[in-house]
Amino acid sequence: MKFSLIICTYMRPEPLLKLLQSVQEQNIYPDEILIIDGSTNNKTEIVLIENPFENLQYFLVGDKDRGLTKQRNFGIHKVNDAVKVVCFLDDDTVLEPHYFENILQTYHQFPDALGVGGYICNEIKWEEVEDNYIPKINEFYFDGWKRKDGSRFILRKKLNLDSDSPPGFSSNFSHGRSVGFLPPSNKTYEVEQLMGGVSSFRKSVFENFSFSTYFEGYGLYEDADFTLRVAKTGKLYLNTSAKLNHYHAVSGRPNQYHYGKMVVRNGWYVWRVKNPNPVFKDYIKWHAITILLTCIRFTNVTTDHNKKAAFTESLGRTIGWWSLLFNKPQIK
Repeated sequence: MKFSLIICTYMRPEPLLKLLQSVQEQNIYPDEILIIDGSTNNKTEIVLIENPFENLQYFLVGDKDRGLTKQRNFGIHKVNDAVKVVCFLDDDTVLEPHYFENILQTYHQFPDALGVGGYICNEIKWEEVEDNYIPKINEFYFDGWKRKDGSRFILRKKLNLDSDSPPGFSSNFSHGRSVGFLPPSNKTYEVEQLMGGVSSFRKSVFENFSFSTYFEGYGLYEDADFTLRVAKTGKLYLNTSAKLNHYHAVSGRPNQYHYGKMVVRNGWYVWRVKNPNPVFKDYIKWHAITILLTCIRFTNVTTDHNKKAAFTESLGRTIGWWSLLFNKPQIK
């Protein structure tokens, strides 16, 4: 099964090099690697000239095609006709040696799969427990594994605002638990959302779908929008044996004010993609959770080591919520 790897990057030459070095160590190597670079300097290009990789093609895009979703759409149009699967990776990830093998194996195991996601294994500490385990209030349990739950989820449980859907599925009031709440069981789970920077799709998917350019620049939640739309037409899976590490490079990220604003406005957009006509209960729960999470972020102004970032993000969330009253995002 021929497959292509698309890596969209912006001002991250060193993390990108580490990712490509891990790709080079794979037991199955991509038939083509497309680097779509939105950088405003030539440092990434220089690194790739100094460190050549097999089957790699480099594209530097200008303002018209800069931004995560635009760069992904640009890359899709450059994919070879013989390719059957298109993989996407964030430029600050590093792969375990059998990542691509396990991704492609999933398509053989589940012929109905339109997309398959990989599993980030370096962020959360899980513990395997007995099947009849009853989790504590500060724990999350799923499929024989437990992990510590964050303070915001603990508070949501107490207020009866926790998600009523399994990990990887969005509830009708959104604010669900991501695929990051699936355990390292080496199993494959059906989902309706994948993380865009750890994903793959059959090339045929892009005959009918593209990444929405509503999500400009950094593109927060663009992956939720895309995969929710695709999941309405077929199956998506996440293979927890397709492992990689995510190192969250800080370069190339928006400032905290704009990030906070995107959290709310992009979150509203994705909610309406999943549930275009919410009932009153869903409406109340979405807004209640959004306000709750904003208040929690405001409390970080006194507890967080980066107080300025906590304040500016909280301000962005607040402005983003008020803006929904008179300027709601238009679903594309």
